[in-house]
Amino acid sequence: MDTYANAVKMLKEAITDAMNKAIEKGEFPKAELPQFIIETPADRTHGDFATNAAMAGAKSFRMPPFKIAQAITANLNLENTLCERFETAGPGFINFFLGDSYYSAVIRDVLANPETYGSSDFGKGEKVMVEFVSANPTGPMHMGNARGGALGDCLAAVLDKAGYDVWREFYVNDAGNQIEKFGCSLEARYLQIFKGDEIVFPEDGYQGADITELAQEYADANGDSLVDVSSEERKKALVGYALPKNIKKMQADMAKYKITYDKWFFESELHNSGAVKEVVDILTEKGLTYEDDGAVWYKNKEVLTKKLLAEGKTQKYIDNLELKDDVLIRKNGNPTYFTADIAYHKNKFDRGYNTLIDVWGADHHGHVMRMKGAMDAIGYDGDKLDVVLMQLVKLVKGGELVKMSKRTGKAIQLADLLDEVPVDSARFLFNTREANTQMDFDLDLAVSQDNQNPVYYVQYAHARICSILKSLANDGITPRDCTDAELALLTAAEERELINHLAAYSSEIISAAKDYDPTKITRYVTQLATLFHKFYNACRVKGEDEGLTQARLALCCAVKAVIKNVLTMFNISCPESM
Repeated sequence: MDTYANAVKMLKEAITDAMNKAIEKGEFPKAELPQFIIETPADRTHGDFATNAAMAGAKSFRMPPFKIAQAITANLNLENTLCERFETAGPGFINFFLGDSYYSAVIRDVLANPETYGSSDFGKGEKVMVEFVSANPTGPMHMGNARGGALGDCLAAVLDKAGYDVWREFYVNDAGNQIEKFGCSLEARYLQIFKGDEIVFPEDGYQGADITELAQEYADANGDSLVDVSSEERKKALVGYALPKNIKKMQADMAKYKITYDKWFFESELHNSGAVKEVVDILTEKGLTYEDDGAVWYKNKEVLTKKLLAEGKTQKYIDNLELKDDVLIRKNGNPTYFTADIAYHKNKFDRGYNTLIDVWGADHHGHVMRMKGAMDAIGYDGDKLDVVLMQLVKLVKGGELVKMSKRTGKAIQLADLLDEVPVDSARFLFNTREANTQMDFDLDLAVSQDNQNPVYYVQYAHARICSILKSLANDGITPRDCTDAELALLTAAEERELINHLAAYSSEIISAAKDYDPTKITRYVTQLATLFHKFYNACRVKGEDEGLTQARLALCCAVKAVIKNVLTMFNISCPESM
C-alpha cells in the first residue's frame, strides 16, 4: 500500500462528499463538481496537504472562494481519512494536518515489504524499450557514453519500478558507411607498416591511435599476408579481425559499468533480413521518395511540413526550420545510416513495444523530428518515440579541465574513467544532473571518501544505521514490531520530516518515470540521508523509554530499507560498514 497516495485519495473523496452534501442542502447551486487538486505545501507548518477546491469551484458555483471553503468545511467529515484537522487560509485554501495514524502507517508500509517499497502499477505493464549508449564500434567509448550509460540504465530502472515492462537495448552499427571507413582506415595503417609513407591515409579516415594499434596487432600475428591481396579482401580481413575485438571491449566496459542489456542488436541483421530495403519500398509505395543524381531521396520536407501544419505551426515557423530532404540510397547503391535507423525503429515497434525511448547526444537534436516524421510516414506513431537529449560532459580535476589521460597520453575514454573512478561514484554522479544540462564531472570529488561525495554521503547513512543496530544488539536491544501507541511517540519535527520524506518515495518514482528523469531519485535519496543525519543528531535512538527506543529503531530500519532500495535499484553497492 502507498500510504501517501491512499491519504490523498481518501481526502479527495471526503472533499467531494462535502461538496455533494452542500449541494443537497442548497448551500451550493446544482452544478458539475469542479476539478481540484490536493498538493503538499512547501512549508508544512501551514499543513501537510492543501486543496484549491474552493477556488476551482468559483466558476461552477458562482460564489466567492471563501464562502465555498466555509461550506465545504462545514460539511467535511475527516473520520475516514488520515487527517485529524483542517484550517482555511487566504482567499479559500483549505489546509489539512495528518494524524498519528498516518505516520505509523508509513513506517509499517516500508517495513512490510522493504525490497518492493516504492513500486507501483503506474505503468500498467506497458512495454517500453530504452535504447542507450549505442556507441559506434569503430573506436573506444567516450565520456558522453559514460554519462548516457548511467542515465539510460537508471532511467530503465525507474520505469521498471513504476510498473512498466522495460527492455534495455544497445544498437551496434556494424554495417554501412562507418564500417567502410573503418576498413579503409585499418587498411592504410596496415600498409603503412610495410610500405611507409608512400601509403596516404584517407582524408576522412579514423585518426585514433586505436586504429594503428589494431593494424599492428594484426600484422604482428599475420605478418604481411594481406599486402598483395585485393583491397576488398584486405579490408574484409582487417574488419573481421578488429570489429569483434572492439565490440567485445564495449561489452566488457558496459559489464564493468554494471550495465546489462537485454539485447545487443546488430545493424547487419537489418541489412541481411531485407528490413532496410523494405522501408525504402514502403516509402516509395506511399509516393514519398524520388530519384535525383543517381540517389534515392526521402521527401522529409513534405512529410514534416504536413505534420507541423497539422499541429498548428505556422508556415513562417516551418520555413525557419529550413527542412531538407534526405538521401535513402546513395549513388553507389548503399543505404544511408538514416535508412537503417528507420528500419531499426520500425523493428522495435514490430516487436510490440508501445513506447520507444532513445538516449542521444545533444548533437543529434536535428535527427529527432526527422525520425518521428519517418515513423509517421511508414505507418507508425512517431509520437510514441521519445528522445532524451543529453548535453556534453567535461572532466575536471583540481578545478582544471582535463582532456588527456596521464596514463595513456590520449583522450580520456570510458575505460580510463572506470580505471580511475569507483563505478558507484560514476553511476551516482552522472545521475545528479538532468540530461539536458551540461555537466562538469569532478574527478577529485568522485574518488573522495567524505560527505562531499554524494554517493559516499548516502552510503554512509546506510552504514551508520547498520552500526546503530549492531551497537544496540550488543546491548541486547533488537528491533521488534511496535504498537500504534509506540509509533505515535515519534512526534519530534525531525522524526515527522523524515517520515514524510519516506512517504513521498513512490510518488517521486512515478514523477521520475513520467519525466524520464532518474536524477530526481538521486536527489531524493541524498535528501533522505540528510534528513536521517539531522534526526540522528537531534533524537537519541536509545533512551530510557523502551517504547520510544523501539519506535526510533523502526524509523531507522525504514530509512535503511529505502536507501538500500534506491541504491540496489541503481546497481550501486550498499555497504554495511565504512
